[in-house]
Amino acid sequence: MLQHMNTAPAAPRRAVVLGAGGFVGGAAARRLEAAGVEVLRLGRPRLDLLAQGAADALAAALRPDDALVVVSALAPCKDAAMMAANLRMIEPVCAALRRAPIAHLVYVSSDAVYRDAPLPLNEESCAEPGSAHGAMHRAREVLLADAARCPFAILRPTLIYGADDPHNGYGPNRFRRLAAEGKEIVLFGEGEERRDHVLVDDVAELMRLVLFHRSAGILNAATGQVASFRQIAEMVTALVERPPAIRSSPRQGPMPHGGYRPFDCAATAKAFPGFRYAKLADGLALVLRQALAGPR
Repeated sequence: MLQHMNTAPAAPRRAVVLGAGGFVGGAAARRLEAAGVEVLRLGRPRLDLLAQGAADALAAALRPDDALVVVSALAPCKDAAMMAANLRMIEPVCAALRRAPIAHLVYVSSDAVYRDAPLPLNEESCAEPGSAHGAMHRAREVLLADAARCPFAILRPTLIYGADDPHNGYGPNRFRRLAAEGKEIVLFGEGEERRDHVLVDDVAELMRLVLFHRSAGILNAATGQVASFRQIAEMVTALVERPPAIRSSPRQGPMPHGGYRPFDCAATAKAFPGFRYAKLADGLALVLRQALAGPR
């Protein structure tokens, strides 16, 4: 749950975005700049968190009235080596925070920190990750909380989709590319597992709201609606002039999360009553238009 430190929304003097060259960080930076916020974009070319002297460079760049948004990560984290690298990346951030006071800290984590449960997950659900990716993010949350000397907010998005996604992972991002190319969409099994997918633009807007309210605490970025992967494939193919075939395939191994991972998004409505998540069909249509329009 979030607690707002600003009695009325107010833009931060400056937002420093670590990972601004990536999919989610870039969306956040664009959204903040569109809202009139001065943004210092720090991607790997300007600040390599694995390089010697990264803590000194970040501390020197930070101002006392800055809001720092930490998005930078090697993701998805698949093994012990990637986890170790991700923890090494967060070490200079923590060192800089201890040496250079700031006004607000926001970390973009993942819903993977939660243990699977039969009921919809919320911000009070057990953060007991069952994957390397979830364990990496949970460890980073703990380390940043220990280093923070200011209001600290954690945003935990579920599966994110958007036009600029570089991973081409199974689901909306891959299906949209295949459909645009007229290529067959192959599902895992019957595509029956149901998941919550959130538009990257909505994640970016939630980050803006958290920054403008100078919020502290935890918020999930999840729509509260689930759709099967077959339904998603059907939504995507309905958007193109020549819909490709959708084919089932033999499933290899069990369905992730038992095939069902719902969320209760009541905390989002309580924190930001005017905010509305994009419906999946509308979000997919928007992403296709954005992809056709080219890089943003």
